[in-house]
Amino acid sequence: MKVTVVGAGAVGASCAEYIAIKNFASEVVLLDIKEGYAEGKAMDLMQTASLNGFDTRIVGSTNDYSKTAGSDICVITSGIPRKPGMTREELIGINAGIVKTVSSNLVKHSPKTIIIVVSNPMDTMTYLVHKTTDLPKSRIIGMGGALDSARFKYRLAEALEAPISDVDGMVIGGHSDTGMVPLTRLATRNSVPVTEFISQERLDQVMEDTKVGGATLTKLLGTSAWYAPGAAVSGLVQAIACDQKKIYPCSVLLEGEYGLNDLCIGVPVILGRNGIEKIVELDLNDAEKEHMNKSAEGVSKTNALLEL
Repeated sequence: MKVTVVGAGAVGASCAEYIAIKNFASEVVLLDIKEGYAEGKAMDLMQTASLNGFDTRIVGSTNDYSKTAGSDICVITSGIPRKPGMTREELIGINAGIVKTVSSNLVKHSPKTIIIVVSNPMDTMTYLVHKTTDLPKSRIIGMGGALDSARFKYRLAEALEAPISDVDGMVIGGHSDTGMVPLTRLATRNSVPVTEFISQERLDQVMEDTKVGGATLTKLLGTSAWYAPGAAVSGLVQAIACDQKKIYPCSVLLEGEYGLNDLCIGVPVILGRNGIEKIVELDLNDAEKEHMNKSAEGVSKTNALLEL
């Protein structure tokens, strides 16, 4: 199993590290445009192999896509990260050009690969890969929902004063501060609805804190987060590589599902060796449908800024 991660910055390097530590891939290629940067990160990570007990080989490359040939899964993290006060949508001009170039080079050398998009604005970048490559829809996946759901569960556990292993919850919709749809109605603590333990007011606060989870970290760190995004990507990669059939909310191209067409947005999917094995359609209530439709409108407006 060969995995390529494009972009050796904080998110890409964290992603490569988590994949290597889980020890399910034979090789991880880390690629960047900055001379020597990916090679240095790869060497540093390989020097942890005996300490962390993994045998995955990590290789760095400066913009040489021939090193990525034959990759089963490719992850695109490249692009400029958010700065404090920036929205994900404001990154579209620069990142669209980067993602288009990267995806075409990846597909050229690995025509049967599965692409996972991390670059922001993530839903629109995922849509761009659909429009500019010949890959089937099952092989193009946006990461956002997996990360947003992890942040949701963190906030739920915090509110419940419970171990996070007791908590389950999901975020669908767009990967943006206004587009996320945390499904509080379906959130549980060990199969018991969380409404049995906390008030609706506290649950509403959890929802709002989840929506601004990325912006909160950007303000604190001065740049985008990297540990949780890297871990979220590694979870998706492992689900695919190990054919786990796990359900994750991911940004995928919808063609009538949830009443939406011709856009990529976060919905639950089953992930396996072929990528997206199935889109899971939830029975949303009227309020959730309204939030989902508003989120879709926002994603479509951002998509309209693309120069296809």
